[in-house]
Amino acid sequence: MRSTKTWRQTAVCLHILTSVGWMTLAVVLFTLMAAAALEPSVRGSALSMAELLDLRLLAPLGNASAFTGFLLCAATPWGFFRHWWVLTKFAITIVQLNAGIFLLSPSLHAAADAARAGDPLPSPALRLAGTACMAAAMAFQAWLSQTKPWPRTPWTVAVKRPTGPAWTFACAVGAPLLDIAVGAALGFPLPLLSAALLTVLLVRMRRVAMRAG
Repeated sequence: MRSTKTWRQTAVCLHILTSVGWMTLAVVLFTLMAAAALEPSVRGSALSMAELLDLRLLAPLGNASAFTGFLLCAATPWGFFRHWWVLTKFAITIVQLNAGIFLLSPSLHAAADAARAGDPLPSPALRLAGTACMAAAMAFQAWLSQTKPWPRTPWTVAVKRPTGPAWTFACAVGAPLLDIAVGAALGFPLPLLSAALLTVLLVRMRRVAMRAG
């Protein structure tokens, strides 16, 4: 029991640290892209630095924050859909990940490439709005975690879900850290271990729910 509590607290700590890092990097990227939009003399260097931070820091921290949050939901009685505040955090995280991968990062890399080639830059509106919204969303999620507002969802079952064993929380700590190390070696983020562990925990959660029902 003590081992489970220790590993769970460690996983929560890792989730908090990576979430704060994700929010901080979003603010840094907003600052760099605002400088690129307003000060032509630093445009190239600001965009190059923003591109590097996005690839080497923001993306790994964002992946680790998201997956530690998902893993904690899957391995604890909180679940994903039992409480409105948890469900809201889950939905915001999904939107943030997809917006970052498919909208913000491509726009940033295109702007950095244009700056290096001496071409006109694409409009900074998406990059500025995207990073500002990302930082604001992370701050809102922190408020949700602290205050835990709103009642339970209407489809919450009466049976309380059990807490996972110690190994689930140990893996929730180890998998994101190993993914960050592998991504650093490869030069791009690759959260394979976290995704595999989340799949295992979701299957386990489904089996537990079926036995309880």
